[in-house]
Amino acid sequence: MKRSAFSINAIRAAALVLAISSLAGCESLNDWFSADRVDYKATGSAPPLKVPSDLNEAKVQPQYTAPPVSAALGGAPARNVTAAGNSSEGVPNAQDALGMHIERDGDRRWLVVDGRTPDQLWPQLEDFWKANGFVLKSDVPATGIMTTDWAENRANIPDDWFRRTIGHVIDFAYSSGTRDSFRTLVERGPNGTTDISITHSALEEVLTGQEKDSSRWVERPRNPVLEAVFLSKLMEQFGLTEAQSKELLANAKPASAPATIDMSGGATTLALADQFDVAWLRVGLALDRTNFTVDNRDREKGIYYVRYADSAQELKGDGLFGKLFYSSSPKQKSGKEFLVNVHANGTGTDVSVVDASGQVDTSSEAKNIISLLHAQLN
Repeated sequence: MKRSAFSINAIRAAALVLAISSLAGCESLNDWFSADRVDYKATGSAPPLKVPSDLNEAKVQPQYTAPPVSAALGGAPARNVTAAGNSSEGVPNAQDALGMHIERDGDRRWLVVDGRTPDQLWPQLEDFWKANGFVLKSDVPATGIMTTDWAENRANIPDDWFRRTIGHVIDFAYSSGTRDSFRTLVERGPNGTTDISITHSALEEVLTGQEKDSSRWVERPRNPVLEAVFLSKLMEQFGLTEAQSKELLANAKPASAPATIDMSGGATTLALADQFDVAWLRVGLALDRTNFTVDNRDREKGIYYVRYADSAQELKGDGLFGKLFYSSSPKQKSGKEFLVNVHANGTGTDVSVVDASGQVDTSSEAKNIISLLHAQLN
């Protein structure tokens, strides 16, 4: 027994030293666009891609249906040569000489690709994330939502003598102590365009306990710069040069007017001056900036199905301490589901939280969601 206890304590002590070592180092956001600043490695295999048991499968809409696999053998649309000589995925026009541009709303940016539909771009988005070291956790063209599993940016780990020796032998023992996930929303835009947004989520493993012999995952703020990095990388995959993609990011076109809040009649709703297409996209982006995760959405009904997401629970058992001391168990979704309704009102668009019968939800939780959306949309 004594020998066993000593062995466990020795392992824990060694793990603590490794964890502290892995958290060393510093970084500058000005260096994010450097080629060696993004080097992701997925934490594991994603579960089978299926509709969660507590949700009804969304009706497959043609604009989100990905083409068959054989399309890669010749069915994909041909690229277009721009005046600058690029072989661009987008269709150049008088407003967009490169066939695409960036729009922004606060610190949020998204890519608008001209002359392409979501189904034409979906297979390329799948390839894009896989080529950058990610496993796709959610890949459902019918909803226009693509989410990566949690992954570690190995570029955050100092390339010191320990990593070059022990780190290559026992790879999991040398960790940055951080995980990142990215959600891609793909929307059909007006006039035959496709809007693509990328949202970053982040967790960090922190030591806990008096002896610092255990750890837990805590949320970190999303990094708009890292989102911009991947938008830039995506534009390069779509045919632009690095300089062109950075120029489009710098010259992002501003979005529409802010939202106003209405608390009359005991219900809390939002009013946007935008027409439905634009408002639908803005609300989806705003939800991604909160702790509410979009599990499903029905554009025809104007409904986002959302729940409060405790991201840290998804990685319980992961990380250095988790791999050494915790057994794996199925990760269950938690949190009550809410229905966020986006509907045209003739002159603009209204946003409200509704119940299953379509009536406005007047609960404190619903009012809180509207308040969070109001803050994100202004």
